[in-house]
Formats: sequence, C-alpha cells, structure tokens
Amino acid sequence: MRQLDIPGAWVFEPKVFGDSRGSFHEWFKAPAFAEAVGHKLDLVQANCSVSSKGTLRGIHFADVPPSQAKYVKCVRGAILDLIVDIRVGSPTFGQWELVRLDDQDHHSVYLSEGLGHGFMALTDDATVVYLCSEGYAPEREHGVNPLDPAIGIEWPSGFEPLLSDKDAAAPTLAEAEAQGLLPTWDACQAYYAELNA
Repeated sequence: MRQLDIPGAWVFEPKVFGDSRGSFHEWFKAPAFAEAVGHKLDLVQANCSVSSKGTLRGIHFADVPPSQAKYVKCVRGAILDLIVDIRVGSPTFGQWELVRLDDQDHHSVYLSEGLGHGFMALTDDATVVYLCSEGYAPEREHGVNPLDPAIGIEWPSGFEPLLSDKDAAAPTLAEAEAQGLLPTWDACQAYYAELNA
C-alpha cells in the first residue's frame, strides 16, 4: 500500500494476472493492510453503488468517534475517487486528492476515519464497492458540497455533474466548520491511537 499526500489515506495497487480467459488479482490483503495502516480493518458493512456517467457523490463523512473508514474499489467502469482532509487543525486541512479507480488497473483506496470521501463516475454503470469499519448511522452522517469553490476540486471537463438534492444542498467547508460539523485533527489522532493500540 502506498500512502497518499493526505495523512490517513492510502492506495493499494495490486498485481493483475491476465491471460486469454480474463484476469485475477487480490484486491484486499489483511497483512499488508495492517502493516501499512497500523491496525486491521474491522469489516462491519459492505456497500455497492452503481452510477451513471457524471454522477458526483459526496463529500461525505461521519462524526469521530467512531466515524467510518472506507476501503473503496471500482469493479466496473471508472471513477475519480476523492479524498478531502476535513480534519480541523490537520496540517493538510482543506487539501484534496483524486485517484482514478477502474476495472483495468484494479487499484483500491483506503480512507481513515475523519476524512471526507466522494467520487465522480467517468462511465455509465460505474460500479463501486466499499468495505466500511462502521455501519451507516444517519444521525452521525454529514456532507460538504463537492463543488465548493474554496476547496477547488479539479473535476474533469466535459462532464455535467449529477448531484443528489442532499449533496447539492450540503454546506461549504467553511460553513461546515462554522457549524461545528467537522472532526478535529486531535480527536482523530486520539481515535487512531486507540485503533493502533
């Protein structure tokens, strides 16, 4: 696993074995995961999302603790997976990274608790599966608008973003911070220490 520039985010780039029949790869390996991240992934929920081209989902996050860590893979088509550091006080607060996930390279992304997550579908029927460390709990779930100009995510041109009403109405990063919705760097570090103990 390769750590990204935002602390707490990694990309897994498996070796894909292909022949005339198709291909094979290991998309999650617990020992490699634990060695990179510092703790095992407790699987509580697995999600599958199918999106039409241009669909933009996120930026989603949950209260810390326990929040919801995610291990994300695109099994059909292609997406741009988004990680945003929304942890107030983080040295990379407000920074974002886009990672292409597709059904050719078979890369996966892991986001630690407290990071914001979203993605844009680059193809029709883009199918995304993700393993979650906690179940969905609507009372703890929040969002930030993925088109917030202050964050300045460089979405690809030629796409008309399709957002849910909820995501379109989500606050900007500054508004979410002012409303006290964002996790703090200190709270996240304390929670990571518990996981790594």
